[in-house]
Amino acid sequence: MKRIAVFTSGGDAPGMNACVRAVVRGALYHGAEIYGIMHGYNGMIQGEISKMSSYSVSNIVQKGGTILKSARSQEFMTKEGRQKAFEQLKKHEIEGIVAIGGDGTFTGAEIFYNEFGLPTVGAPGTIDNDLYGTDYTIGFDTAVNTALAAIDKIRDTADSHDRVFFIEVMGRDSGYIGIQCGIGGGAEMVMIPETHTTIDTIIQTLSDARKKSKTSSIIVVAEGDEEGNANIISEKVKKALPHLDIRVSTLGHIQRGGSPSAYDRILASRLGLAAIEGLLKGEKNVMAGIINDKLVYTSFKDTIQKAKEKAINNDLLRMINILSL
Repeated sequence: MKRIAVFTSGGDAPGMNACVRAVVRGALYHGAEIYGIMHGYNGMIQGEISKMSSYSVSNIVQKGGTILKSARSQEFMTKEGRQKAFEQLKKHEIEGIVAIGGDGTFTGAEIFYNEFGLPTVGAPGTIDNDLYGTDYTIGFDTAVNTALAAIDKIRDTADSHDRVFFIEVMGRDSGYIGIQCGIGGGAEMVMIPETHTTIDTIIQTLSDARKKSKTSSIIVVAEGDEEGNANIISEKVKKALPHLDIRVSTLGHIQRGGSPSAYDRILASRLGLAAIEGLLKGEKNVMAGIINDKLVYTSFKDTIQKAKEKAINNDLLRMINILSL
């Protein structure tokens, strides 16, 4: 394999640039030509493909976002769109692909291989940490630390004004960011999709807190919680406890940006190099991951279908209940 392409897709995550850098320099080290695809699958369809050099990835390891840009492609979901993408790759004589992204990215890559036989190895780039086959995904650690910095500041205001804050964090259908922020931020409660926390439970917890003379509280809400978003939940609680001064803060996309943490830079570099070297050794339709500090390759099928097996550690939930007393 002499010509390989790399792209980033889906939501951006801090550390993607470090991963791209590792892929590019890893390919060059092993004597392969490396091409960058701009704007994910959209750029693949449009032929936004150009040769990369060691210099093209200089001074990016510390930068957030992705120099290759990212996009979600509706056209790639069609057979016609994928045919266009294949023709563009064939024009550049691309023999293999490194895909940096999440489950949607890897789903597309597997379908693409089944139709056209072009092998792909993935690197898990998503702040949600919701992919089976790796302990942590690129961007998760930075997202948690970004959210924690905001929660710490909100805690000061909550304490000064005797307020209850519902703070919504990202994670889609995964509560990994929520649970880590809850523990690290000293939250009184955490609401995550993996376990059902009822409105009645929140009301009871806040009532008990008032009886103990606790005048301020932080409740972290993962955006995919089954009771709804932080605004919906806070309105229901306010009806039951009208005497409380309740506020909502949705942290949103601030969690995606910013310079990656040291952990994310190192993780991204390891996974980027593992992806390019795996591809060169004949791996295909797999995601490179780190489990118990060891490199593993997991099939795209298992990475996506077994995501629910990557459950939140119940000890972490128990810890929240104990430490919030």
